[in-house]
Amino acid sequence: MANNKKQTKTLFNSSESSNFILNMTEEQYSKLASFGLMTACFFVSVSTAFCEIQHQIAKKTSYLIAAGGLAAAGVFCMILALIAIIKKYISKKAIVPVCAFAAMLAWSVISLIDSYDTSVSLYGFPQRSEGVLATLFYISFFITALSVKRETALRALLDGIVLSGLLNAVWGVIQVFTGKLGRYAYISLKLKVNAASGLAQSPLFLAMLLSLSLTAAIIGAVSAQSRSRRIFCLLSAVVFSFTMIFTYSLIGICGLVFAVIAAVLSVFITKSPKKRMLSVLTVIVPAVIAVLIVELGAVGNISSYRLYDGRELWWADSYMRISASSDVNSGIIDLDSTLDVYLYMNDKTIDIIGRSPLTGTGPEQLAYPQIRTFGVLSPDSDISDIILQNRNIFDKCYNEYLYIAATRGIPALIALAALIVSVLFIGYKKMKEEHDTERTSLFFITLCGALIFLIGCSSIAFAPLFWAAAGASCASCTGAEIPEKKKKK
Repeated sequence: MANNKKQTKTLFNSSESSNFILNMTEEQYSKLASFGLMTACFFVSVSTAFCEIQHQIAKKTSYLIAAGGLAAAGVFCMILALIAIIKKYISKKAIVPVCAFAAMLAWSVISLIDSYDTSVSLYGFPQRSEGVLATLFYISFFITALSVKRETALRALLDGIVLSGLLNAVWGVIQVFTGKLGRYAYISLKLKVNAASGLAQSPLFLAMLLSLSLTAAIIGAVSAQSRSRRIFCLLSAVVFSFTMIFTYSLIGICGLVFAVIAAVLSVFITKSPKKRMLSVLTVIVPAVIAVLIVELGAVGNISSYRLYDGRELWWADSYMRISASSDVNSGIIDLDSTLDVYLYMNDKTIDIIGRSPLTGTGPEQLAYPQIRTFGVLSPDSDISDIILQNRNIFDKCYNEYLYIAATRGIPALIALAALIVSVLFIGYKKMKEEHDTERTSLFFITLCGALIFLIGCSSIAFAPLFWAAAGASCASCTGAEIPEKKKKK
């Protein structure tokens, strides 16, 4: 009798169970990828929660635990990315961004070899953890998201971005009204503002993360087919908008404006009812209420609202929290002027690019060429102690494009630009073809992150969400289920 059993592929006559990769279906992969992308959304934030609780109890902590969360999610998605390559799940249309990302990673390795400190280049500056290893994890998130074949996986990622934002925003609200579970109650020796940093390690990093979450939520609120989903997105948008104001940052304000514009455009792109544009009030009204709370003197020891980007990013974060920057000469830099701080950082970074345009300083080593004196220390001392002996040194330029050029070289910047442009081009085309909530949300989230990089910098809290969304915006889904709007067509 003929054997009608389904034949399965094996390697070297090994068992079927050991060859699950060869026999994995697209649906099975998408389910695994959904879980992997959820880890990318949550593992860093959850790990940072332990750090903040430890600091609240013991008044000291190390953010290496948060780096461990990134590594755990990154290794899992690295395996999924390898499976996607083996199974040829990467669409031919996405070859350009994948190759551009790979080129940036490869040039980062060359920069690492030519760097001041190869250990810092590989693992990242202590407490930052954004070296070449982190870039490897980011490309894994990107390829994993890019390779999903079911729209349910895209929806799951958007849920993860919104829920991650809620976790961070709620934690941020606790920080605002209690001054605890964070490191930014004071942003100078006398100025108490109870700034929200959530679980993103900095108010500016929180503003970047919530910009993505707010964009996802407000587009869901105006275009989702499910009424319950729209209500959930509306409520989430209220929390995000309220919390972002308490980051006291230019990034937060820009994120709010972008979300409103994206929501209005999404109504026309998805052909949703025009009355849903009123949903933008869930962004505007909470923001106004938050400003009024500050004006009434209900938070900290301030009685007027203003931006504190300079003090937050330089003094409170880099200098006081992790000793990655030095103190400031107030005669040269005015920390109370956001414009002055940004211009100073950009000018100095451009100067550093001019000194080493090919390979840069080495990943995560922007501070190194700024060191002028060792004081009473030896050159073998801990780098943080050496930095503190100087003045006006910063470790992050809040323009990711300039930062990449300065630390990894102009070739890495070219690869990053090619990556961003190609992802936006593919994402835009897919949004125009599909006209659905998922594609529209993913395109605008990616655009939001790309624009924020002009006034912000990558972090282990923000980057996993951004690169996962960027990859998903290029995914070629066959769709296990067809949205109701397509059925009608």
